[in-house]
Amino acid sequence: MDIVSVVKSRPALRWLVPAAAAVVVLGGGAAAGTIVASADPALPERSAAQLLVDVQNAKVDGLSGTIVESADLGLGPIANLVPSSGKADLTSLLAGSNTARVWYAGEEKVRLALLGEQGETDVIRNGSDVWLWDSAEKTASHLKLPAGQADRKPESLTGVVPKTPQEAADAALAAIDPTTKVSTTGAAKVAGRDAYELVLSPKDTASLIGQVRLAIDAEHKIPLRVDVYAKNATSPAVRVAFQQISFEVPDAEQFTFNPPPGTKVTEGSAGAKAELSSEDAAKLAEEHKRMAKDLAEAEKANDGGLRVIGDGWTSIVTAKLPAEKTDTADKGGAAQPQSPEEAQFGAAFSQALPEVSGAWGKGRLFSGTLFSVLVTDDGRVFAGAVAPEKLYEAAAK
Repeated sequence: MDIVSVVKSRPALRWLVPAAAAVVVLGGGAAAGTIVASADPALPERSAAQLLVDVQNAKVDGLSGTIVESADLGLGPIANLVPSSGKADLTSLLAGSNTARVWYAGEEKVRLALLGEQGETDVIRNGSDVWLWDSAEKTASHLKLPAGQADRKPESLTGVVPKTPQEAADAALAAIDPTTKVSTTGAAKVAGRDAYELVLSPKDTASLIGQVRLAIDAEHKIPLRVDVYAKNATSPAVRVAFQQISFEVPDAEQFTFNPPPGTKVTEGSAGAKAELSSEDAAKLAEEHKRMAKDLAEAEKANDGGLRVIGDGWTSIVTAKLPAEKTDTADKGGAAQPQSPEEAQFGAAFSQALPEVSGAWGKGRLFSGTLFSVLVTDDGRVFAGAVAPEKLYEAAAK
C-alpha cells in the first residue's frame, strides 16, 4: 500500500501535523512508495504508508501536556511593526515563542491555555458550555452550544490559529500531492517518549523549504512534534512540540470554569446574533459596506481575484492590490481617506522593506527564511516559498 492509496482511502488523517505554520508553508504534499522506517531496535519497523494508517486510526481517551511553539521566519524589522500585548499573540507566533497547556478528555472536554508574560488566555469546552477567559483583561465569554451542535468537534479551539497537534491535522491533507518526497529517519525522542520520524521534502530544489519532520508517538500514534527546516538549515525555522505529555485522562475539574472575582462575564449562545447598540450597529454596517466595496474593487482590478502560478512547494500566489482609499471614490462621489493609523502603518511597513527593481519594474521585497513576498509599485503582489528570483521571473511575464 503506497502513500497515495492511504490518503485517498482515509481522508481524515486528523492527527497528522502539529502546527498551522507548517501547513501554511508546505505548499505541497506527500506521495511516495513504501519506504521502510529504520526504527530503533526497540521499535517495530513501520513503512511511511503504515505510519499514516497508524495516525488515521489513532484514538486516545485523554491526554494533558505542555506544548512549546517557536518560530524564526527571518521577519527582521517587520516583526516590530505589530505591537505585542505580552500575551500569546500573532507576533510571537511568527517571530518568537508560545507556550500552551492542553487537557483533553474526549471531544466534549477540551481545555487550551495560552500562556503569556502578562497572563493567559483559556478556551474551555465542557459539553455544551464553552468559555473564553482572558486573565489579563479580566474578561470571560460564555457560550452555550445549541442543541444538535454540542456533539460537534470544533474546527479550532482558538477560533483563529490552531495551536495544538490535533487542530492543525485536518488542514495538512490539502497539501498532499505528488510534489513531495516522503522518507523516514528512524526513531526520535520527544517529551521522553519514543517516536517514529517522517520526513517530507520537496522534489523541486527551488523551494526555500528543505524539509518538514514529523515525530509520531510509537505507542499512541499521535504527532508529538513538527519541525520545518529552511533549505540547507541545520535548525528548524518553525517548531511545535510537546515538552511534556501524559496520556492519563485529566480530572473533570480541569474543564469546570468559575470566573474569578472581578471578571466581566459576557453571556451568549453560539450562532445567536449579538445585541448591539444602534451606534455600534451603524458602525458595523458601515465597516461591512467598506469591506464589501474593497473586495469588489480587488476582484475587478484582478479579473477574479488570486492566481496561482505553478504547483506544489514552488507555487507562487499573485494578486493585484485594490486602489488606495485616498484614490478611490464611492459612486456617490465621497472619497474614503485612510485613517492616520492606516497611513502610519503603511509607511512604516514600506520603509522596512528594501527597494528592488528589474525588467518587471520597481517594488519592495520581503525575503524570509521560508518564503518571499514582492510588492510592485504598480500594485501587484507575488508570494511563495521560493527565492526572490522566482518572484521576479513571475512578475516579468
